[in-house]
Parts: sequence; structure tokens; C-alpha cells
Amino acid sequence: MDVEIINPWTGDCDYCYDYMAELAVEARLAASVRGFADWSRRTLAERADALRQVAAGLRSERESLAALMSAEMGKLRREGLAEIEKSASACEYYAERAGDYLADTAVATEAHRSYVSYQPIGCVLAIMPWNFPVWQVFRFLAPALMAGNVALLKHAITVPRCADAIARIVHAAGVPTGAFGVLHIDNEMAARVIADTRIAAVSLTGSERAGRSVATTAGKHLKKCVLELGGSDAFIVLDDADMDRAIAVAVASRFGNAGQTCIAAKRFIVVKKALSAFTERLLAATQGLVVGDPMHEATSLAPMARADLRHAVHAQVERSLAAGASALIGCRLPEHPCAYPASVLAGVAPGMPAWDEELFGPVASVITVADDAEAVRVANDTRFGLGASVWGEDRDRAEQVGRQLQVGAVFVNALVRSDVRLPFGGTKQSGYGRELAEHGIREFVNIRTMWVE
Repeated sequence: MDVEIINPWTGDCDYCYDYMAELAVEARLAASVRGFADWSRRTLAERADALRQVAAGLRSERESLAALMSAEMGKLRREGLAEIEKSASACEYYAERAGDYLADTAVATEAHRSYVSYQPIGCVLAIMPWNFPVWQVFRFLAPALMAGNVALLKHAITVPRCADAIARIVHAAGVPTGAFGVLHIDNEMAARVIADTRIAAVSLTGSERAGRSVATTAGKHLKKCVLELGGSDAFIVLDDADMDRAIAVAVASRFGNAGQTCIAAKRFIVVKKALSAFTERLLAATQGLVVGDPMHEATSLAPMARADLRHAVHAQVERSLAAGASALIGCRLPEHPCAYPASVLAGVAPGMPAWDEELFGPVASVITVADDAEAVRVANDTRFGLGASVWGEDRDRAEQVGRQLQVGAVFVNALVRSDVRLPFGGTKQSGYGRELAEHGIREFVNIRTMWVE
């Protein structure tokens, strides 16, 4: 077998599979052409009916899907159930709103009639990650299908059963098999698929390395791509922040999904006057988080998805400590190969991995600043630009700080998150393009000018 799927908590090999043969990949590509001819001709109402059925299917299988996520990447059961509900809601949202987003836009000119129309472009290849194995797919898929496009999914190789379950639910809802297919392939074959003339565009959520590779291949073949890459989000605590609210969100953001979230708060930038109160409460809240079986309701911190990911995060922690950071809590390897304790680093400074790199695990970096201006400078001192949050009771002041941040999304006194009603994406090394809202559905359409003399 080409791939073995190891359960992060039990350590057992739960599943094995082989990559698809070239003939099988060819069959999926050929089916996508037929699927596009069928699906793109269907009315918006017909597509919407199918998306609503997909939402119902996701909800009816939420328990089995959540269990699959726990088995394949260690997600807490309750987090998995929330992810499935969010995915179902996205299907319903686009079923309701796509007609408005895709309606012709009239433009006043000297013509008898001039307007912009939005036409589907064909088959879009989605290359998706393991950390949100259902939501990441539907964040792309719901708008793509409603726009009349079809899709092929190359999911992360560690979540194959999640990919297959999504396909089964989508097809059971009435979406033709050619309109959505799964490719169990390696990176070499993925590059060949991107180059294939039957692929119109690519959507990737993944690492910087993956983004560079996909962008290079797509650019060589003049294929549009949307890239949502890593992040090292700032969580700025001003001296007038409501500590009760800030700490609750800080813990949820940094330690949810075992810290394996692109838009998690990673760098806690705290104005000196608030440092003592914030750090004291953060440590108190963090001490209560215990790694355990993700299927047990009492578990408060999930295991990391793979042993190698845990070791990579710990190596970053150790290098930061060697460079002068201090461990306030955690930062030690437990015996369990995928467990990593909720950890907090202080004294983080430039040149340390905790400052310069993305820590994709349950490790918070606390950075002290003198005032608002230094908070902005430190927050922007990163190659990433995905999201950030600012905490302060003076909302105008906090918003003004937020407007100076070089990121794709700023949340004032709230958790940074992807919301189907708002565009989602980053800047700098966090990628380009947008998902969700009208901006997301229009990424993969032909924006066509119509002029009637």
C-alpha cells in the first residue's frame, strides 16, 4: 500500500490505500468534461436544490464524519461536529445568495445596454489540507458548484476517507459524478493534473512550500489560482482590554484544533501595562487544558495530527528557548507520540522561530510592547499577512490600530474566523485571492463584458 493512515491517538493503522493509477485519473478528468456540460446548463434553482440536499446529508452523517476526522487527524469530536454544521450552513448560504452574486451587473454607458455577466469557467482543481478536512472543502466547493463550475478534489493524503465521504454525500444529493470527483494522488501527479488542459484553475489551501509549487505550475500553464497559505496572526492586547473576554478568545483561538489552524492567534502582542494581568490569566486558563482521546467529551486539547508535526513544533520551541525565550508552561515532550501540551513562551524576540516562523501547534508566544505604535510595528514584522485581532474597550482606538495592520482580516474584540458572509484570504506570504462571500464566488468565473449597440 502507498499510504498508511495512523490514528493520532491510538497509534493504530486504521486504513491503507494506494494512489490512483494514471488511467483512473484520466477517467476522472474525462468525466469532469461531461459533468461540466451537464452541470453548467442547470438553472441556479436546480443547483441550489442540490446544495440544500448536500447540507441535509452532512447533518444526517455528522456523527460518522466527526468520528472520521478524529481517526484521521485527531480533531475533537465537538470541534468536528461544529465544522460539519458550518459546512452545511455554507451550502445553504450559497444556495440562497448565489443568484444575487452572479446576477448581471448593469453599467451605464453610451450603449443601448451594457453590463457584466459572470460565467462558469470549467473544472477547478482543489488542493486541500488535513486540518479542517470538511470545512476547507466546502468553503471552496459550495460557491464553485453554485457558479456552475465542476471540481476535482486532491485532498491531503492523510484524510482519504473524509474525501470519499464528502464525495458520497455530494453525489447522493443529486450532483452528477462528473461535477465532483476525488483524486487520491501524489504531488507529482497533481502537477500533471494542473497542467492538463481540462483544468481551468486551481484553489489551494496549504503551506508556503505547496503554494510556491502550485503557483509555479499554474503560472507556467496560465491557470488562475487562489492560494490560502500559512499565518502567524497577531493578537494585540491594548492597556484597556477587557481581560475576561480577551483570555477566553485567546485560549480558544490558540489551542483549538490543537493549535493547527492558519488563522489561530499565534503571537500575543501585549502592551506593557496589561502584561501582568494578561499573562497571569492566560497561564491559569492554559493549565486546565489536557490532551486526551478526541472522542471523549472531557478532553480539552486534541492530539496533534502526526508525530512528525509534533516534533517539528517542539524543535521550533527548543530553538526559541536556546535563543533566550522562556517557557512559562508546557514546552516539554510527553510520552504519547502525538500529544503536545498547551505551552506558553515569553521573552520572544526577533531571530527566534517563535517570532519569525509559524508555530503550527499549541504554543503561544507572548511579546511585550510599550504602546500602540510598537504593537503595530511588531504585528507587521512578519512575512505573513492572514489575520489579526485587536483588543481594547475603546473600540475607535482599537479599530484605528487594526486599520494599520498588513493582513487580510482584522477582528476587533472578536475571534478571527472565516465567515461565509465575508471575503477570506491573506496578503504577503499568506497568499492571494479570496474565498467566501461574493468575492469568493467571482474568483472562478469569467467576468464578461457585454455591450449592445
